[in-house]
Amino acid sequence: MDDYAQVDDTHASGLASFVDSANDPATDFPLQNLPLGRFRRAPGDDWHLGAAIGDRVLALRDAGFVDHDDMNALMAGGVAPRIALRRALSQALRAGSERAAALSRHLVAQRDVELGVPCRIGDYTDFYTGLHHATNVGKLFRPDNPLLPNYKWVPIGYHGRASSIVASGTPVRRPRGQFKDGDAAAPAYGATRRLDYELELGAFVGAGNALGEPIPVADAGAHLFGLVLFNDWTARDVQAWEYQPLGPFLSKNFASTVSPWVVTVEALAPFRVPFARPPGDPAPLPYLDAAADRAAGAFDIVLEVWLQTAAMRAAGTPATRLMHSNFRDSYWTLAQLVAHHTATGCNLQPGDLFGTGTQSGATPDAGGSLLELSQGGRAPLTLPNGETRTFLQDGDTVTLRARCEAPGRRRIGFGECTGTIQPAAAGA
Repeated sequence: MDDYAQVDDTHASGLASFVDSANDPATDFPLQNLPLGRFRRAPGDDWHLGAAIGDRVLALRDAGFVDHDDMNALMAGGVAPRIALRRALSQALRAGSERAAALSRHLVAQRDVELGVPCRIGDYTDFYTGLHHATNVGKLFRPDNPLLPNYKWVPIGYHGRASSIVASGTPVRRPRGQFKDGDAAAPAYGATRRLDYELELGAFVGAGNALGEPIPVADAGAHLFGLVLFNDWTARDVQAWEYQPLGPFLSKNFASTVSPWVVTVEALAPFRVPFARPPGDPAPLPYLDAAADRAAGAFDIVLEVWLQTAAMRAAGTPATRLMHSNFRDSYWTLAQLVAHHTATGCNLQPGDLFGTGTQSGATPDAGGSLLELSQGGRAPLTLPNGETRTFLQDGDTVTLRARCEAPGRRRIGFGECTGTIQPAAAGA
């Protein structure tokens, strides 16, 4: 599958930029990354296409790299225009570039602009690809049979709510909903008491497909644009009461947070790794299997969750890391998600978003949600300042981070995906 982006000179570890901050070893956005997003200089202004380079944003239209500010149009163009844009940006932003002086006029500090949701999201589907998460959660409710019989055969997913997906930094209001305590005679309605985060990645669709025309798994790579961090906030008590028989509804429709910069599949090429099922597990059905996907369908991406409480913030105490995991442990590849989603002939469109589902690690301390880390609320976490948490409290700030590292390669990152919990709206 040639669509599994090739490593080329834009990934060379020795490349440096005339933008000094891009050469900092700690930056998420060196010249080898060049993620894409949308920004505006003031509330109410038009959104512009940008590329992140160090701590700066390059305005792509003003600098002459595109003739529009429509991310969805760029996504619809497919692989070739995106590769051409990446190569042009890499050449122009390198140290010694003849365009350095001219481009500097179109660079603005990220701290001075508003970063938004990267594109117009028409549809959003959340999958359940985290085997360790599925097992951990299953054990809480079905200790003897944590995984349902279909889990290892079909990429489980549900259609979510696109309108409430928000950009990193947007406050998240604690939702109200209906829930039922185990020994209560009737359900109650009120602010959720079991608010949780979910550590996920989001995959944006690039070029779509016509209604009625499935995308073969061998061609699916050409329909992926790039990845973001994704926090699928969840009201666990509402979820427990409503999810049967049709799955998530109000427990997840109040907010989901995305990081603003889309790390393209081309930037991720050096961090592709082989995909393999655990020994003894069934092989995917033929429509979900391709040799190239087995060879390079997984991604080596380190994922982290950080928490800062209101008390920590008031005391000047930095956030503490709660866990880390790796996306290479996902039970299904992104190509398999595309192939399965379109197997019925469902038409994907540029800017559609796939959530990967919570990405937990194999050990108990690597849960991608508080539901797992607190064992369903039975084992509170003790934070460095002595506070405890089973679920999120008002004022808590959750930050997701991710990075890719490999020998001989420049480290790249995803930026931050952050949200702070606000009190529930007044109501009955």
